[in-house]
Amino acid sequence: MTNSLNILLIEDDTIEVMKFNRVIKTLNLNHKIIIANNGEEALSILKDKEFSPDIIILDLNMPKINGIEFLQILKADEYLKYIPAIVLTTSNNHKDVLVCYKIGIAGYVLKPLKYDDYVERIRKMLEYWSTNELISQ
Repeated sequence: MTNSLNILLIEDDTIEVMKFNRVIKTLNLNHKIIIANNGEEALSILKDKEFSPDIIILDLNMPKINGIEFLQILKADEYLKYIPAIVLTTSNNHKDVLVCYKIGIAGYVLKPLKYDDYVERIRKMLEYWSTNELISQ
């Protein structure tokens, strides 16, 4: 059985946000997606506590607070550190991968160039997390 997820998507590129939402619609998934344009906005959403995400999906290259800075803040917070964070990025820089895993991410997914490959990666990722036992906050 799969569960509907509350997803906080942190992405500053409007086209990437549209692409992600299109995949959700194409796959007929009923996950609730909240969008933050950068890490600063995401922290504001999380601190407000009106929306409690099951998972966070974020890009690394963002203005104001980038993905790595956001992850450091997230994982240092006693309340927020248990939310699984998955990096969805174009950066295949080995240093970025290592830094993110040292901080405590739950996954690192590269955005493929081909749309069909992107759909398949998002499908697999969300399928896994919607069947996984998540910590209720």
